[in-house]
Amino acid sequence: MLRIKLITVGTLKESYLREAVAEYEKRLGAYAKVEIVELKEGRVAENPSAAEISAVLEKEADAILAAIPARAFTVALCVEGQSRSSEQLATLLEDAMSRSSDLCLVIGSSHGLSPRVKKTADYRLSVSALTFPHQLMRVLLLETVYRSLSILHGSKYHK
Repeated sequence: MLRIKLITVGTLKESYLREAVAEYEKRLGAYAKVEIVELKEGRVAENPSAAEISAVLEKEADAILAAIPARAFTVALCVEGQSRSSEQLATLLEDAMSRSSDLCLVIGSSHGLSPRVKKTADYRLSVSALTFPHQLMRVLLLETVYRSLSILHGSKYHK
């Protein structure tokens, strides 16, 4: 069975987002074993300099890279990543599953991801050209992965 590890920087504070994540975790259970790892977000000043942000991203990168399973197909969410339709993402996941039974998805903090994490990833994904809070992105990503796996399994969910 596919193992999905979602690595996120930061926690979900809002109960409605936690409930939505729990719902998609439950749905994904039909196709995969899901593990969510929440890493601590680095603290920066109110108006941080580029150097301060970079230092925090590198510290977060250490924790992210340590949490990625060996041989996992890793997808990093980032603005400069490629966008895909649901069907195209399903094809990407199908290819990833042919290489590894471990899929690792990485969502960075509000400052994004270190270039080191992006370079390590097998694929860089942009879910949308719009900007979303990273807490909401967790729900969107889980729904997107659920939809893609539903497509691969011939479910009516995608219709």
